[in-house]
Amino acid sequence: MGHSEKCRDLDTFWDQSTSTCKECPRAAGREITPNCGFDDLGGRHEVPWRECKKGTFNDGSSAHCKPCAQCPPGFIYAHQCTTTSDTKCEASGRGTGHPVTSGSFQIRTERGFTLKPHPATTPPPLYTEAAGAGIITALAFAIVITITLGVICACLIWRRKRGRRHAVLGFHRRSSHINSGFSPLSALDNDLRHILSPDILSSPLQTVLDNLDVLEELVILLDPENQGVKNTKHLASHCSFPATWITYIYSMKDSKSPLKAVLEGVNSKHPDWTVGHLAERLKLMERNDAIAVLSKLGECVMQA
Repeated sequence: MGHSEKCRDLDTFWDQSTSTCKECPRAAGREITPNCGFDDLGGRHEVPWRECKKGTFNDGSSAHCKPCAQCPPGFIYAHQCTTTSDTKCEASGRGTGHPVTSGSFQIRTERGFTLKPHPATTPPPLYTEAAGAGIITALAFAIVITITLGVICACLIWRRKRGRRHAVLGFHRRSSHINSGFSPLSALDNDLRHILSPDILSSPLQTVLDNLDVLEELVILLDPENQGVKNTKHLASHCSFPATWITYIYSMKDSKSPLKAVLEGVNSKHPDWTVGHLAERLKLMERNDAIAVLSKLGECVMQA
């Protein structure tokens, strides 16, 4: 990994004076570090060169160290490899100055000519056509699997959102039908009259907000979100509050009861509402337990 963002060639560094990438200076027996160790602002992250490792050399003509050559059979080492020069070989029992063929390599016996690596000592390639084909097949298979899983997940999310959207639309259709007009107390379900007295049914809705004991019991019954049980969210919908407002009051649940917010909102929008109107909507929600709590308003109504 390089240190320069402007010079992608790791054998170069950014020259601020000319605003160009320049080649790193080369040194015999060493190889250059990425971008000579400099970043684009001239900061140094490491030394410009590293010593050649054992078995490698650099005579100063290259930016990096190269592997030392090995003498093939029938040749002797005239000069061992060092960090600054490659191996030099001589043919055993032969004169000097004549080319000697060994395998597919032509090697001169003159001193000063660098010996190329012998085929027997050259490491096998890490990449072959068969291995490359296997890698490509595996990558293609992984891509197909990833795309398939992505499509499946997208379909599931879309169906889930669609189901929720239909449920919300259907819920609002029911609430708009219910709230097309306020039912007079005389039209209330007869079952309510068996549970609540006429005085309670005709009491202002503010009576519920004023009675803290009754309000607290209703909060405990209606605010929790239990699966299969209608709660404050359904009551708010029956009272014609939009879904966004309902979501907002529930997001503030830790600081204020959603039920209290709904009752205060209804009381503000419809000051003529009575306990009977609230009981009627609780009846539609099949929350007779909450209606039974409203019966405790009797003492408060009698005192008033």
